[in-house]
Amino acid sequence: MRTSLSLFLVLFSLALCAQEPDVLDFELSTPWTDRVDRDQPWDVYPRPQMTRGEWTNLNGEWEYAITPLSQSTPPRRYDGTILVPFAVESSLSGVKKLVGEEQYLWYRREFPAPRLGNGDRLLLHFGAVDFRATVYLNGEVVGGHEGGYVPFSFDVTPFLTGRGTQVLSLRVWDPTDAGLQPRGKQVNAPGGIFYTPVTGIWQTVWTEVVPREHLTDLKITPNVDASAVDVVVHTSGLTADRSARVTITDATGREVATTDIDLPAGSRLGAGRVTLPDVHLWSPEDPYRYGVSVRLLDGATALDAVGSYTGMRKISLGKDANGHTVMLLNDQPYFQFGPLDQGWWPDGLYTAPTPEAMVFDIKMTKKWGFNMLRKHVKTEPATFYHACDTLGVLVWQDMPSGYINDRTGVSPEAATDAQQPFADRIHFEREYREMIDAYYNFPSIVVWVPFNEGWGQYDTERIADWTRSYDPTRLVDAPSGWTDRGAGDMYDAHLYPGPGMEAPEEDRASVLGEFGGLGLVVEDHLWWNKRNWGYQSFTNQEELNGGFKTLIEGLAGLRAEGLSAAVYTQTTDVEGEVNGLMTYDREVLKLDTVTAPRLFEELYAPAPRRLSLLDKSEHAPQRWQMTTSEDGQLLTGGTLPQTANLRTVNGPFATYADFFQPRGNGWNPERTLYLTRTFRADRTPTHLYAEYVNGSVDFTVFLNGKEVLDVPVGGGGFGHYTVRRIDDALGQLEKGENTITVRVKGVEDRRNLSFDLGLFGTE
Repeated sequence: MRTSLSLFLVLFSLALCAQEPDVLDFELSTPWTDRVDRDQPWDVYPRPQMTRGEWTNLNGEWEYAITPLSQSTPPRRYDGTILVPFAVESSLSGVKKLVGEEQYLWYRREFPAPRLGNGDRLLLHFGAVDFRATVYLNGEVVGGHEGGYVPFSFDVTPFLTGRGTQVLSLRVWDPTDAGLQPRGKQVNAPGGIFYTPVTGIWQTVWTEVVPREHLTDLKITPNVDASAVDVVVHTSGLTADRSARVTITDATGREVATTDIDLPAGSRLGAGRVTLPDVHLWSPEDPYRYGVSVRLLDGATALDAVGSYTGMRKISLGKDANGHTVMLLNDQPYFQFGPLDQGWWPDGLYTAPTPEAMVFDIKMTKKWGFNMLRKHVKTEPATFYHACDTLGVLVWQDMPSGYINDRTGVSPEAATDAQQPFADRIHFEREYREMIDAYYNFPSIVVWVPFNEGWGQYDTERIADWTRSYDPTRLVDAPSGWTDRGAGDMYDAHLYPGPGMEAPEEDRASVLGEFGGLGLVVEDHLWWNKRNWGYQSFTNQEELNGGFKTLIEGLAGLRAEGLSAAVYTQTTDVEGEVNGLMTYDREVLKLDTVTAPRLFEELYAPAPRRLSLLDKSEHAPQRWQMTTSEDGQLLTGGTLPQTANLRTVNGPFATYADFFQPRGNGWNPERTLYLTRTFRADRTPTHLYAEYVNGSVDFTVFLNGKEVLDVPVGGGGFGHYTVRRIDDALGQLEKGENTITVRVKGVEDRRNLSFDLGLFGTE
């Protein structure tokens, strides 16, 4: 697959990483920083898809210690206190220290033993701990877990000591980028597009008391085609024949359907289908949810009961009115548009300071007019996806990446995959499966993204096929950007600033998985005083608004070519990146919540029809008249003189062997390139678009002698074609024959230049 400027920005960012060792010296608060309840932070039920009435929150002040790896048992003395669930590197933790691969991070706290009835069990739950955790209770090893992004739990009943105080300890080891485990964008020396390490507990720790025989998990699948809800019930070991009663209620709490699932003695799961009358579908415009309750029964006696919910939605591929393969929501073409949501916070890093703060980002996504977000190489607490279900936001969920370095990364043109040790592949696939299991029940999640931009990418076809078979209710984007292998349900392009796309295929939709990244520095709202950057930078709000409007107009044109979804970079500024829709502290909005929804209306309308005018050379060479000159003033009134020494050549144009482009013509990079061509327009389109490649060049386009487009260097990437609406040129477009002339100038001291151009209209 082709690439964009993001490749070079990643490489530049990697170089920056070695220059930023003191990030923990920087501080930036949010409106919620001072609202954190230090006695009981994050005091919300952590598992909204399987609720019970009683639970105990163990968040709050714990003791901590950082020790050498030689200290393999709980220390006798601790260094101080840490506020759980905030990572040790965060300011909200109260510690703000790096740990690294040569040390352990230890936690300790006491809690009173719960009152247990006959046969009751005590379950200990961790929302997420990065990366390798060993759990002790009263000095005994309870168990361990590897993987920083998924929940895990233990039955700790055998380790309780009477009814008095219990001592809970945790040992954590996290190598960050010194290891090959999934770790998202964490690096030991942050800079560029990579950020501060996150070590240890970063989601809620909690306990609950359950009966001896109890429900352990639910798998709830909305089956729109069958007008039913399919339910799989998981249980602890059953000593006798039992049953599970599944009841579905509408939004008012009224029972609408029920079924019983037989659970024979010794079994641990059972499955059933509940048929619904008059199905009410879930969508971002109408996020209707059905209540689901499950009771584990011994005859008529309830042994255990949990509450849940579902949304009746279907995600699939199909055709739009123009015959392009696109994504469908509930069997209808549905353009998905949203921000790249990285979920970082200046005070809590991976963890929002409060649940309200976390939901604020989702509410802003809706207020701006987006209907989707891409959760980028990070997971969130289950309450995040619950909020998306409730508010109506589609989610593309990335698997957190590893292998983000030159030694094991994959370049865009690479024909081979990253070479990881077998044990690390096993870990990646185990944690990927655990992530899917953990978030399966949330209807807002419609796409799984196992790989991002070749970062640790391997066995793409196998991973994509496995994902489809393991969860056939969702689509697979494998990978998002760069190293396409023809696998998965979509062909995903990344282009900064863009927009652009790859052509949809018969069995794959075309999506723009990343674009935009328009940067604006807002003083007094910055993470640090070092280099703050965007993929394309602006100096004031008015310029930024104009740049954003230009991108959205270009997206609207791509709808006619079959673009099915787009992801704008990004929700907020993050550390040194200032390309967010709001500042990192969430204090300043850079995108207007009044004008943005109006601007997006065109994107959500039915796809327009495409009117071909001047074909580009992406798929077949197009013939141009060409000449070059050291004199940049060869043009007269926007046309070439009749005496110009023109020759007929095929596009595209490059001064070097550009593997991103089909074979075309070159020219001396020290000379200005002049091109001219004629085309016919039999009718006037509603909108007119230019699509171009300008690698290290600036160019000016003249239509019938009048300048209609001027693009400086950096105004568009290479590899993919950037699309830009040029409606001001409609008055210059004539019915019948038209002449287009282009002047192309290379950048001084840059030898690798490339260019191509096409025109199309929509109606």
